[in-house]
Amino acid sequence: MAENGEEKLIAVARHIAKTLGHTDTMTDDILQIFSNFDNRLREKLSDDQPTSSASLERILKSLHRQISRQVSSDHPIWSDSADSATFLDCVDELLATIREWNPMANDKSVSASLDKAEDLLQLVMFRLEDEFRTLMKRAVESVDHTRFQDGEHSSESEEEEDDSEIPIAHPITNYDILIESLPAGIISDLHEIARRMVAAGYGKECSHAYSVCRREFLEESLSRLGLQKLSIDEVQKMQWTELEDAIEKWVKAVNVTLRILFPSERRLCDRVFFGFTSLSDLSFMEVSRGSTIQLLNFADAVAISSRAPERLFKVLDVYEALRDLMPQFELMFSDQYCVLLRNEALTIWRRLGDAIRGIFMELENLIRRDPAKTPVPGGGLHPINRYVMNYIRAACRSRITLEQIFEETIVPSASAVDYREGDDRTLSSSSLAVQMAWIMELLESNLEAKSKIYKDSALLAVFMMNNERYIVQKVKDSELEFLLGDDWIRKHAAKVKQYHINYQRSSWSKVLGALKIENNAISPTGASRSLKEKLKLFNSYFEEICKTQSTWIIFDEQLKEDLRISVAGTLSPAYRNFLGRLQSNSDSGRHAERHIKFSVEDLEARITELFQGNRGSGGGRK
Repeated sequence: MAENGEEKLIAVARHIAKTLGHTDTMTDDILQIFSNFDNRLREKLSDDQPTSSASLERILKSLHRQISRQVSSDHPIWSDSADSATFLDCVDELLATIREWNPMANDKSVSASLDKAEDLLQLVMFRLEDEFRTLMKRAVESVDHTRFQDGEHSSESEEEEDDSEIPIAHPITNYDILIESLPAGIISDLHEIARRMVAAGYGKECSHAYSVCRREFLEESLSRLGLQKLSIDEVQKMQWTELEDAIEKWVKAVNVTLRILFPSERRLCDRVFFGFTSLSDLSFMEVSRGSTIQLLNFADAVAISSRAPERLFKVLDVYEALRDLMPQFELMFSDQYCVLLRNEALTIWRRLGDAIRGIFMELENLIRRDPAKTPVPGGGLHPINRYVMNYIRAACRSRITLEQIFEETIVPSASAVDYREGDDRTLSSSSLAVQMAWIMELLESNLEAKSKIYKDSALLAVFMMNNERYIVQKVKDSELEFLLGDDWIRKHAAKVKQYHINYQRSSWSKVLGALKIENNAISPTGASRSLKEKLKLFNSYFEEICKTQSTWIIFDEQLKEDLRISVAGTLSPAYRNFLGRLQSNSDSGRHAERHIKFSVEDLEARITELFQGNRGSGGGRK
């Protein structure tokens, strides 16, 4: 027992001498102190100074005995803190020994011993790597994977009064949070292992072990967020309704991933590999690359898929999500290993912008190709007008985004620019404004072509008046007003008035002509006959127009009322004047009531029945 105690004492003294004895003088001083305590220490310690391979062999045998005992154990070394501390001490001593004797590697005997030391070190590194993985897996299994399921934050009271109560998932609105991915104690242990593996030249092996485990955790997290692993080809083959649902899940997943999961992983990397920046960067890249590529591939598939106009709004969702996350990509992927991922995100974001511009081109083609075959009954709103105006009105709710996208065709850098100064309400000079004005022009040209189907010029005017009025109102009731400006609105409101004039001229000119009285020198009998014939002609014209135009459509109630007032305001005075002349005629006045079919009040009542339309005729406003 005494001999064993002496060995321990000598081992402690040897360790102190090696640790502190950086110079020959210092070593001698330390040895002198120990010899004053016990001369045997001087002899023992002197034998261990690096002067021969024998002392190196003794050190290696002692380390081999201690290390082999722990390495051969079936139980994790880090299941006991004392065992892990002892093991790390042995690793430190082995590394120090190799470092100390390396300068004498030219000596054959020393070189042979160093080879054995390297073999022992490799054995140690394999075990450390295994312990590293075990710690990682054990810690990951204890993490609550459901915390951010389906893009929502599952919260549960720590003190539940009712154990049967189901936890409520709340949508994530605050992304300024970090997940404590692993317990602090485990992180400290992982750092200690990483430090030894880096010192031994096994940094990449350590990084690989770390990355494999954390990569699995991230992939499982994405799966819990509802994101499937899909190839670009699989995304492109999805039905549109499926893809819409997948895009909604993707938007939630990409926000949670870039704003919460990746920053948390970045911090964990930095803590585990503290002091080894390059290795931390490499590890984070290996951990995040698979998930990042999965997210970006989905966005890329959306960008290169069909450019049907109805897809615009979901593609905008993907574009805006990536745009808003570009600062996160810049922050997370700024190092040498991740820069390619950042550049790929930027490329796909711009490709989405190209896709959105392509969708607008497809909208233009749709307008051009819409055939002018069947006239809309009653001169009501044409479906293409409704579709296009509601479409671009909805699109312009994302005006800032669309301005950014269309400006990129001229200015490479994407930045939101205010194209107006002060209260200037003229046509905006933005690329989006030019695009919208062009679509309006195409739509109006298409409607004008369709109006030619109507053989009745009055109905043609009603059709154009309806559709032009609809366009103006939709513009005034949306962001289009800002883009197209007051001058554009005034110009097109004037078109509505012109169509109004055209309608009245086409419909009521011949009716008013029938009421026109010529002051020719004719006999009273001839004048009476002429007045009666004119009244008969008027009644015929008026009846025909009222019967026909009662089925016509004016979708806007105010416009309808204005038209009726305008017609009555023109026709009623002329008719009243005509009746007065008829009744004042000496020959026809005695029996005038027999020829008068409508009183002025009857005439005005019939005018109010104009433009009633037929139910289901398509003239309603939406």
